[in-house]
Amino acid sequence: MKMSKFKVFITSRAFGKFSENAFKLLEEIAEVEKTKNEQPLKKDELIEKIKECHALILGIEKITAEIMDQAKNLIIIARYGVGYDNIDIEAATKRGIIVTYTPHANSTSVAEHTFALILSLLKKIVEANLSIKSGEWIGTKFVGVELEGKTIGIIGTGAIGKKVAHIAKGFNMNILLYDIIKDEKLERNLNAKYVDLKELLLNSDIVSIHVPLTPETRHMISEEEFKIMKKNAIIVNTARGEIIDEKALIKALKEKWIAGAALDVFEKEPPDKDNPLLKMDNVICTPHSAAFTIDALKRMDKMIVEDVISALRGEKPKNIVNKEVLNSPLLKKYK
Repeated sequence: MKMSKFKVFITSRAFGKFSENAFKLLEEIAEVEKTKNEQPLKKDELIEKIKECHALILGIEKITAEIMDQAKNLIIIARYGVGYDNIDIEAATKRGIIVTYTPHANSTSVAEHTFALILSLLKKIVEANLSIKSGEWIGTKFVGVELEGKTIGIIGTGAIGKKVAHIAKGFNMNILLYDIIKDEKLERNLNAKYVDLKELLLNSDIVSIHVPLTPETRHMISEEEFKIMKKNAIIVNTARGEIIDEKALIKALKEKWIAGAALDVFEKEPPDKDNPLLKMDNVICTPHSAAFTIDALKRMDKMIVEDVISALRGEKPKNIVNKEVLNSPLLKKYK
């Protein structure tokens, strides 16, 4: 058996799920192991698995400086997703470790999932499905809400936010936008309007979050923000759980400051079984699965494999987060 000088460990449960070729390409240059755990690895488990590795294909586990220090051979951390807030980027750069991600690979999937959540919540799809399967047939029990003519407020107009705006236009919705960087072309083409956050919250029937998690966006939606929203408004989060203050959301729903919430993400993942949000009739949830479509996963596999192979061969990966690492004298195996 041919032995490779490289070792790759994969914590992402989704990697290679729909493209066997992804593994085959990696196995041509490295020994490859994928976690068998269905839940995120604990710190000690992760350290044990990557201490001899040259490449880590990362799911949602957090990678700290302490963990990196135990992985002396690590050349690249390839984040399987568009967000990389679970990696200490500064620590990786200081240690000469390349960090990559898969930008825009799942934008369509997340945008479509956002509307799946909106429609499911407003049209009471989940409850109606459970009702009919239990033997009932009471159509008037599930009176929904139309989207046409309603106002959607989109917080964050990056790749996903833009796609959400385009889908909203197809429903003939009014579109309000909020971002620190304005896309005037998007605003003009969709007859949308950039406003400040307060105006967006005051006037939106649906508030949809599409910003990355940063120190500035953590808990950007809290009690003060919920209090100024319409009482019949719903909030949708397919970005990161920490952007919403979860305690404030629970209070807002219990005290009827807003009408409902649709969540693909939570502050703690998986959420505790006794989390009140899981028991509320006006909340629907999915398990951080908005990005998981066959199409998106195949795109992500391809991007990840190409970048990992490039790094292990001493070539420049395409999707580097910390480009300044390329000037580091500690950069391993890089030509």
